[in-house]
Amino acid sequence: MEFDPRWLLIVLPVAFALGWLASKLDTRQWKREQHDAPKAYFKGLNLLLNEQQDKAIDAFIEAVQNDADTSELHFALGNLFRRRGEYERAVRVHRHLLQRGDLPKAERERAQYALAQDFFKAGLFDHAEEAYAQLRGTPFENEAEMALLSLFERSREWRKAVDVARRLEQRGTGSFASRIAHYLCELALEAQTRHDDDLALALLTEARATAPQAARAHVLTGQMLARRQQPDAAMAAYAELLALNPEAFNLVAGDYADAALAAGQAERALAVLDSRYQRAPGVDLMLAIGKLEPDSAQQRARWIRHLGAHPTLSAVRGLVAFSGAKLNEEEKPLVSAAIDRAARPLQRYRCAACGFEAGHYFWQCPGCLNWDSYPPRHVEEL
Repeated sequence: MEFDPRWLLIVLPVAFALGWLASKLDTRQWKREQHDAPKAYFKGLNLLLNEQQDKAIDAFIEAVQNDADTSELHFALGNLFRRRGEYERAVRVHRHLLQRGDLPKAERERAQYALAQDFFKAGLFDHAEEAYAQLRGTPFENEAEMALLSLFERSREWRKAVDVARRLEQRGTGSFASRIAHYLCELALEAQTRHDDDLALALLTEARATAPQAARAHVLTGQMLARRQQPDAAMAAYAELLALNPEAFNLVAGDYADAALAAGQAERALAVLDSRYQRAPGVDLMLAIGKLEPDSAQQRARWIRHLGAHPTLSAVRGLVAFSGAKLNEEEKPLVSAAIDRAARPLQRYRCAACGFEAGHYFWQCPGCLNWDSYPPRHVEEL
């Protein structure tokens, strides 16, 4: 049977028409998919800006289902889950991203950082540490190291915190000397609880060398030497603090007076405290001077002068306690108790960063976790 060329006149137009129709259908479907995904995405953003997080999550889930390959939608969804405290769902989203073989390197590193944040916020510190460690050598390395520093502070892994802080310094991120000194002080306190005083003193010496003007290492050194019945050495540690950080000396003025009494150097210490008081008067200094001043009349005169210049309830309490005011034995404890009760709220320390108040002086604020954020003076003297 011979082929009839006339069939070509029928087949070719039909084939062309079918091909054109198929391409049109495919293009329309692609455009529809591309239209649907951004529409759901922008809907989610709009809901998020209006603080309707539940509806925003539904919109983002719809967008991800329409276009599962869009990493930005996954990041938006994962971040929303984390902000809402749904850490398990955030982990699943970011792990799904990391499992994609076609994910570019930059997006993979970003997903790894997001996953580490999920673990950290969830309090899964072991997983967070491992996730952050995988970011070394990436653009997220500094952020990861800073997060690790916070993580080790919370888990009280002070030696690891020292190592991370020193790495950050070496990369030129900034000075972490004060923080490192605090970490070494924490290690020294742990050594003391194990009765390893030699190691504790060595760590405190390292802390003082790392940040000479940081007060805590000097304070702990002086207190430790005083407990070891070395009052002269304790006085020397406090004197070094006075020279390097005079404001913080108020915290240990009373300890300095006790060490001076134990060392038989009350007269010398009284001159030091009086000199410091002339520069920066304070109730803590007055109380320390009272330990060394043998003349009660002199004590009374000092408190009257201080109360005249600095009228505070603490000064009134000091006058009643040390001056021998003319109150009988029944009246004096009653007046003292009333003054104590009224003055107690003013004898607190206040964090300069977040305003958290405490009766005890903290080197790290329990509220905002900042270091050295408490001025070494009570609220009423600020």
